[in-house]
Amino acid sequence: MKIIMIYDQIQSGAGIKDDHMLPLGATKDTVGPAVMMEPYLKKTDGRIIASLYCGDGFFEADPDEVSRKLCAMVNKLKPDVVMCGPALNYLGYGKMAARVADDVIKTTGIPALAAMSKENEETIAAYKDKIHIVVTPKKGGTGLNEALEGMCVLAKAMVEKSGEAEAAARYCF
Repeated sequence: MKIIMIYDQIQSGAGIKDDHMLPLGATKDTVGPAVMMEPYLKKTDGRIIASLYCGDGFFEADPDEVSRKLCAMVNKLKPDVVMCGPALNYLGYGKMAARVADDVIKTTGIPALAAMSKENEETIAAYKDKIHIVVTPKKGGTGLNEALEGMCVLAKAMVEKSGEAEAAARYCF
């Protein structure tokens, strides 16, 4: 299962909290939370083929254009699935993750999911009926390993078109 991760500046490791305007970037390296996902990726035959990222402020400044470019990059790389997150309790990243996951599904037909904590309640309310949103803890909270495992299990179910409803019921809002 080929996976693309979509991160903000913090989760990608390309910037810090204040680097909101970090432009679009990409790496073929496994970075950010995907490093912690390794055991779950192995269990689900998943591998990261690219990590795409930008600052949450860069996204917010022109969400239509940034999402269009991210979707074009996804379409060019042809993964089996896209994971946007985990956004944890970062509100700007949560909005970006949900919007991009929804746009990826609509424009490329490639399955996509988002992951964030309950603190993103407005985004969750706006998108939970459109996309799968995996429950994560807030930054520093307990349960991150379970959330990362859930992202991998759900991604595999989405790709295989088998067990998706059960995985979503177990791991999502």
